Amino acid sequence: MLQQTTVATVQARFDPFLARFPTPAAMAEAALDDVLHAWQGLGYYRRARGLHACARTIVHGHAGQVPDESEALAKLPGIGPYTAAAVAAIAFGQQVVPVDGNVARVLARLIAHDRPLSATKAELWPYAAALAGGDRPGDLAQALMELGALVCTPRQPACGICPWAFACRARAEGRATALPVKVAKRSRPERRAVAMLIRDDRGRLCLRRRPEDGLLGGLIELPAVDPGELPPGDWQALPGTVRHVFTHFSLETTVVTGRPVEALGDAFFHPADRLHELALPTLTRKLLRHAGVAA
Repeated sequence: MLQQTTVATVQARFDPFLARFPTPAAMAEAALDDVLHAWQGLGYYRRARGLHACARTIVHGHAGQVPDESEALAKLPGIGPYTAAAVAAIAFGQQVVPVDGNVARVLARLIAHDRPLSATKAELWPYAAALAGGDRPGDLAQALMELGALVCTPRQPACGICPWAFACRARAEGRATALPVKVAKRSRPERRAVAMLIRDDRGRLCLRRRPEDGLLGGLIELPAVDPGELPPGDWQALPGTVRHVFTHFSLETTVVTGRPVEALGDAFFHPADRLHELALPTLTRKLLRHAGVAA
């Protein structure tokens, strides 16, 4: 949950999620929809799908026991080098050092790494490995993360209180604030869409499931199209638009009400008073609220 999501957001969600899925077996037995439903609002739903696949692999490939070696952990679905090393160090006491964004920043300043981390982060892993050792690898891993989060911060590193200031090459060269090398951010593209709020004769809402692969994979949404692709029908646009920011683009959506001339083949109808049963992404909830539908 903490990957790309703040601690403040996760704090209120972790205990209920763990109560619902206390073991890999409990999650493996659950339907993917149940996991996505429990995850809704946390964003980056690919993580939830990976977690579900990971639980099933642990149950069927590791007799329900989480592997304790970073190499084996890294082979699980949804687990990358950082997560594998973090779990191995913190949960199992393995002598490995995970490299997240905070640790990468610390290491980049220590060695005066003068290339953008986005393309060269893998080069820092050998330096992290050189730090591994001692009888408290979990504490070391977490201490390095905290050092980057609280002391060796991105904009104004507190070099005066840093326990490694004496060994920091960037500080010695007067380049602590200039490292790591930053890449100019690209402007976020603007996209537009039209979402259709359709009700049947029983008042049920027309919804559809997004493809498993891709953005918001497997989640439930209002049918939406590009502005020029609205199917023929009796449509009325609601005043205003809904804006939602994704990682790589911003989306502005107009909501229209009415019915298409022909049925939407990939859609289904669901009672409006039972939307809480479905895994709805934040964007869909925004669109429904904009249309006056509680979700």
